[in-house]
Amino acid sequence: MLNTPIEVHALTPDRQPDFQAFFDGEAFADNPKWGFCYCQFLYVDHREVVWAQRTAETNRQAACARIGAGSMQGYLAYRQGKPVGWCNAAPRQLMDAFADAPDPDAARIGQIGCFVVAPGQRRTGVARALLDAACEGLAAQGLAIAEGCPVANARTDAQNHFGPISMFLSAGFTVHRTPGDGKVFVRRSLLV
Repeated sequence: MLNTPIEVHALTPDRQPDFQAFFDGEAFADNPKWGFCYCQFLYVDHREVVWAQRTAETNRQAACARIGAGSMQGYLAYRQGKPVGWCNAAPRQLMDAFADAPDPDAARIGQIGCFVVAPGQRRTGVARALLDAACEGLAAQGLAIAEGCPVANARTDAQNHFGPISMFLSAGFTVHRTPGDGKVFVRRSLLV
């Protein structure tokens, strides 16, 4: 299966069952404590929501509602028709977690958030295929900047959930700012 091609598709309501199956199953097989997220962390304003009090069912329902409304975006990677990876990527203005960090370019930024790759699929090109699709999709929406926020010194796959910094740099991203919390904000122009 690892030698088979990777297909990447945008998250749409008809792909919601694949998203749910991936998150309910293999996505967090080696990191079950994060399994409750359903990639909702970036979609809530943490000044108003106590994240630690949210449940898996709350986040699952929120993901379903957002997918149905088109207010949650991202990309699913497949091998042989089975979902093996996910990348959360959307216009920054959809991600309320950034509400406390205003940016003059916010309306032009496509934010690339979490990467979730099935344990047996890691280091096989899945995350890079997702990153490439995310940049293409954000550009197609008319956004001018792709931004990621990898952890600078990540030592585990879990710590690399925002994507490895080396992957971003090899894809043409450059360091934009380092806020001092271990994250490095990287950006790439989407304008051709």
